[in-house]
Amino acid sequence: MKIFRDKKLKEIKIFKPSSFKDFRGEIWTKWEKKNLKNINFNLSKFTKSKKNVLRGFHGDKKSWKLIACIQGEILNVVVDYRKKSKTYLKHTYFYLNEKNKKSILIPPMFLNSWLCLSKECIYSYDYFFKGDYNDVKNQISVKWNDESINYNWPIKRPILSYRDK
Repeated sequence: MKIFRDKKLKEIKIFKPSSFKDFRGEIWTKWEKKNLKNINFNLSKFTKSKKNVLRGFHGDKKSWKLIACIQGEILNVVVDYRKKSKTYLKHTYFYLNEKNKKSILIPPMFLNSWLCLSKECIYSYDYFFKGDYNDVKNQISVKWNDESINYNWPIKRPILSYRDK
């Protein structure tokens, strides 16, 4: 497994696993404890979306997230939402898909958003937080087209939840 830091937002880690393929299919490792010191995941979620669904920008004050696209392809955007940071409101983006198998580790106070680019996507979230899970009412939500973030999404009319409009 190779681990990189993002060039724009240094706190973001990118995990690129090696995989093994044979006549049965393929296997790879999403994460290893030795690469995630002081992080003990305590919740795992999956979302299944169709093309042009855009989710986010969401985050909170205490959750680490390891995200990956295990089927299809997504455009994932991460924003630094730490007001005292030199990179406040700066963003970086990744194309995640079943071929590159990359996982992205996102710290607390970074917002996460993504757009399904393929016919269908399955997106994986592994969470680490102390205490109770910060569900929707305790999360930070910023509109997908917020002018302060100023991300130029490659879509004019995404499919959005009520929360994301």
